[in-house]
Amino acid sequence: MKRSVLIALFALAIAAPSFADVTVKAIGSGKGMGISGNMATTTYIKGNKMRTETITGDTTRTMIFDVDSQRLFSFDSKKKEADAWDMQAFGENISKSVDTSAMKASVKPNGQTKQIAGRNATGYDMSIELPAMLGGAGGMKMTVMLEGPMWVVKGAPGTAEYIAFYKGAVEKGWIFSDPRGAKGSPGQAKAMAEMYKQLAETGGIPYETEMSIKMGGDGPMAGMMAKMGGMTSTSTVQSVETGTLAADLFAPPAGYKIKEQK
Repeated sequence: MKRSVLIALFALAIAAPSFADVTVKAIGSGKGMGISGNMATTTYIKGNKMRTETITGDTTRTMIFDVDSQRLFSFDSKKKEADAWDMQAFGENISKSVDTSAMKASVKPNGQTKQIAGRNATGYDMSIELPAMLGGAGGMKMTVMLEGPMWVVKGAPGTAEYIAFYKGAVEKGWIFSDPRGAKGSPGQAKAMAEMYKQLAETGGIPYETEMSIKMGGDGPMAGMMAKMGGMTSTSTVQSVETGTLAADLFAPPAGYKIKEQK
């Protein structure tokens, strides 16, 4: 579960959703909860569908997000089966573990600029604080804190579509995380969704991110989690290409066994 949360954190940090057909390639690294590693991710976007492929070692992990049908598919290259989720129902369950009314979120320009993948990027500092329950509803009360600098490129391919995609998806309650990890860490999943809502409001696409997710709170377990540290992720976009993508790229491969999850 911890690895799936970390992979989702990295993969979604560099995804550039768009209603046009777009392919985004990025590299990065992540660590946390005793896990670390380098990752290469390719993100494909076609309308309201997004596919992310994250390579770790000799395994490719894939997630397909279909916002219109409220379905998410998750599978890896080692097995010919895919987990399928009803994200409307799942999002409603996650919301029971998170107090979004008490969320504090801000994205502020920090006055810095730099070149990334041949484009001018503007620096922003992001901070999100969200009360949640560790382990789901009825669990220990925790506070999830997400922060870090983001480098946003404006006017890049897919910018208008990026903004529309995430605003619409977040309104439907999408969390953009692997549900297996989100079950145990609903606060992290919601904080990441809020991150993309905030980034959409900057009017650009994040080309580089340095994210840190920490958990705090009261009680012995909360203190232990704070000492262990949270999760960190860095990612940098290498290229953005446009071109027609095949529709079957946004569904599990033919012959895969589909396993419905709750």
